[in-house]
Amino acid sequence: MNRSVIEHLNAELATAFVLALNAKRYHWTVTGPHFRDYHLRFEDLYTAADGTVDELAERIRMLGGVPLHSPAQIEAQTRATISSPTTRLDPDAMLQEALDNEEATVALLHAGIELASAAGDPGTADLLTRFVQIHQKEAWFLREMAA
Repeated sequence: MNRSVIEHLNAELATAFVLALNAKRYHWTVTGPHFRDYHLRFEDLYTAADGTVDELAERIRMLGGVPLHSPAQIEAQTRATISSPTTRLDPDAMLQEALDNEEATVALLHAGIELASAAGDPGTADLLTRFVQIHQKEAWFLREMAA
């Protein structure tokens, strides 16, 4: 069991939870003339983030670790990297926050790929590589909407 890979995967898991919750926050509170487009995009963003949660937790278990599983653990893991304010944002601010968080997630995934590769763990590196593609696509969609 490589403790540093498991710790990194738990950081990824916490990030996925917060990305999903943020996307639901945007989805539920967006208003304005582009409501339908934003509402649907944020639902897709939620689906993408939430779709990674189970695989991350299962990978942690496969490696002999324990996935984080409480709100306090999630908050502690993501406080420095992912924005999740409690105030309501306007649609442009939602897009920007979501984009910033997707870009931070891609950077975190790249670090995880390097860590897993250095630890001789191609399974984890492969999983995170697949997730990089998901989050790069989400960032691209958000960038295009914000343009």
